[in-house]
Amino acid sequence: MSTMNESKTIAITYFKKNEQSSQTQPLIIEEPLSIRIEGNPYSVVMRTPGDEIAHVAGFCLAEGLIDSPEDIVTIGFCTEENTNVATVTLTDERKNKVVDLLDRRGFVSQSSCGICGKEVVDDLHQITTPVKNKLRISPDQVRACSERLSSFQPIHKKTRSAHAALIFDKDFQVLASAEDVGRHNALDKAIGKTFMDNKISDARFGVMSSRLSYELVQKAARAGLEMLIGVSRPTSLGVDLARAVNMTLACARGDDLMVFCGKKRFVFPENQRE
Repeated sequence: MSTMNESKTIAITYFKKNEQSSQTQPLIIEEPLSIRIEGNPYSVVMRTPGDEIAHVAGFCLAEGLIDSPEDIVTIGFCTEENTNVATVTLTDERKNKVVDLLDRRGFVSQSSCGICGKEVVDDLHQITTPVKNKLRISPDQVRACSERLSSFQPIHKKTRSAHAALIFDKDFQVLASAEDVGRHNALDKAIGKTFMDNKISDARFGVMSSRLSYELVQKAARAGLEMLIGVSRPTSLGVDLARAVNMTLACARGDDLMVFCGKKRFVFPENQRE
């Protein structure tokens, strides 16, 4: 649990029709986090302070820099005021395996605007493998898991500005939860907590408070998640990548449930083999 503040309160002027009043409003904090690998700058992400070690671990897993906690020698975070730097040291064996990634520095997280969708998918295939096909879930279970999201969003309830991510196991129990101003950061943090607790092999699917972009699919695939559920529809590239790595993408809101790929994991009353 982080001891840092995730929000700050400011004074605002509030209008309701023609009546004016002074109020205070909590706003979610957004700050940069510089991630250094082996002493070299690798990436800068905008995030909400907190869970830095888990965040960096989840980020490194998503980037393909690590495959297990044993690949890490140290993860450090500088807590000095106005300093937001995290440092990662890898084992010599792991450094040798990811030397190309270290040379390219942040090619997944900081893709250039000019790269095309096919190149993104092809590039990500270098660090992702098809996920397993063990999960079986019903539409009602998806809705029930999605409805649990709000109970894990204390920052959002205060600020109305935070994204959240939940990681579930095969028994639909929550392994980890996280909030952040950025949806990518929220998923990195939730995956990072699961990863550092050595429970990543138990993780089966995730629920997000956002749309499902290709970056989120990539992060979920690196963690071995078989399904990703969002409250908003995925991007077209997100669906392309999910299909390529054998992942199920779905959108659940209220009674509505849209399945964009990977329908085979769903168990329907009228056909248990669907």
